[in-house]
Amino acid sequence: MALFGTKKTMMVDPADALAGRDTEMPVPDAHFVNGNPLKPPFPEGMQQIMVGMGCFWGAERVFWQVPGVFTTAVGYAAGFTPNPTYEEVCSGRTGHTEAVLAVFDPEAADYAQMLALFWENHDPTQGMRQGNDVGTQYRSGVYCFDDDQMAAAEASQERFGARLADAGYGEITTEIIAAPPFYYAEDYHQQYLAKVPNGYCGLGGTGVTCPVGVVTD
Repeated sequence: MALFGTKKTMMVDPADALAGRDTEMPVPDAHFVNGNPLKPPFPEGMQQIMVGMGCFWGAERVFWQVPGVFTTAVGYAAGFTPNPTYEEVCSGRTGHTEAVLAVFDPEAADYAQMLALFWENHDPTQGMRQGNDVGTQYRSGVYCFDDDQMAAAEASQERFGARLADAGYGEITTEIIAAPPFYYAEDYHQQYLAKVPNGYCGLGGTGVTCPVGVVTD
């Protein structure tokens, strides 16, 4: 997964992005870990969170381990190319970031808890990279499905940013925007670290904690 030595840190101009395709990526019917569907429709009352936090292999594992999470999937979001392939995203010519979609029961795990996991499990101050993974596809993002999620994400960014500053980190570079289309990644990427337990995981947090209350106080 790591793109050592690359400098793919400039967003492609939409006019220069790859054309993509109309055909959606085929994915398994069932989650490799819990057996639930990867694609909608999801059970009534479920909520969703979509985030980018670097390599999506490790990021997805963070969320599928949470009690109350119904399903997770990895894909590509916030770019310009419809239904891109992994190779196209890694070229830097689609504008997408590697994203995780998690569907959860808000009675068991609320959105504030999901945001805390997001902030704590990567470094949101690194711009177009996470550690040794360099490129626009490794940028940090929260993609919000409604106004309440947007307000919660923005509040959490401000308050967690203050915690990071106290710990000597720079400003948060996370993009917080309305949820764009989520294009599912290839079959082999889905729940990758359950299929390959010793596989690569470049995910790493800052060590700064984000208590659930930090997003609601």
